[in-house]
Amino acid sequence: MTSRLIKQVATEQAMLALGAQVAQTAKEGVILFLEGSLGAGKTTFARGFLRGLGYQQKVKSPTYTLVEPYQVADKIIYHFDLYRLVQPDQLAHIGIHDYFTPTAICLIEWPEKGVPCIPKPDLVCDISMVGEGREVCIQAYSEKAQAMLAQMS
Repeated sequence: MTSRLIKQVATEQAMLALGAQVAQTAKEGVILFLEGSLGAGKTTFARGFLRGLGYQQKVKSPTYTLVEPYQVADKIIYHFDLYRLVQPDQLAHIGIHDYFTPTAICLIEWPEKGVPCIPKPDLVCDISMVGEGREVCIQAYSEKAQAMLAQMS
């Protein structure tokens, strides 16, 4: 079974399409870390993910609110951006553990800032800038994430 997938992404549209492709395979309860430097395309990936599930309204980065909830059809998606988080224990003030339910899908930008207060990921999308494009390495860390990668291969 595939546990890692590498994709070359040349444009913003291609990043949106990759996010949508991952969304089409998303299982309930999956925790997806979005890693990469500032401007790498994490929020663009999240926007594509939400659009891939059918969400048509504006998708904004929750940089100041830390989390943005979305209801799409019968799915609940929480999009976190922990960039401005100073200390991980600040997450207790927003009731961080209440978001990680067996049915919610959680997308987390800048997850390293929330460790150890956030659960381990099922899937990690590491986005690297390569010239004008991006390289996205998608790594599975659970059986449900391996099933997602198998569907995408």
